[in-house]
Amino acid sequence: MLKSPTRVVARDQIEIYFTELNRLCSAASVHGLNGQPMTLEAGFDWFAQRAKSLHTTENSIIFIGNGGSASIASHQAIDYLKNGGIRAFALNDSAALTCLGNDYGYPEVFSKQLQLLSRKGDMLVAISSSGRSMNILKGVEVARARSMSVVTFSGFDSDNPLRSLGDVNFYIDSDRYGFVELSHLALIHSILDICIIENGHAE
Repeated sequence: MLKSPTRVVARDQIEIYFTELNRLCSAASVHGLNGQPMTLEAGFDWFAQRAKSLHTTENSIIFIGNGGSASIASHQAIDYLKNGGIRAFALNDSAALTCLGNDYGYPEVFSKQLQLLSRKGDMLVAISSSGRSMNILKGVEVARARSMSVVTFSGFDSDNPLRSLGDVNFYIDSDRYGFVELSHLALIHSILDICIIENGHAE
């Protein structure tokens, strides 16, 4: 007869974890380009209205991120495309990343793609837990030069450079990757679910 597995986690630990995750998402800090504070609702509205407007101008949302944030970028690109009816894609094709990383250096893997693929009026969504990844920062630099709008998602240090570079900047006050990445995913997904899908697709 099989023995019952030894319990390694208590119910209260699970509740504490998800309570903290909920708190971090609800308490996300939002600022505009010049550092002006915004409410979370205003940040959601700005992102959603800008995303919807892309449809009429035949522009796209372009997502970038590294590691776990790359997975978020891929996940949200297909959801905004399929479920939101908005042109969206992520710049994390493995051949492109290894080619450009080999030829130009990893800091340039997103900037080079943006120079070739982006259009004036597109929107860049830059996701970085630390807010300090050089390839993300260089991607934002190219987006600005090409007159794209920019939304950033960051965490860790409150003075991370990415936090001040977007038209709208979402910041999670945590130094734990799990909390920051899950919060970023929840925020981007909830903007789609609440502001775009529930209120009608971009068509």
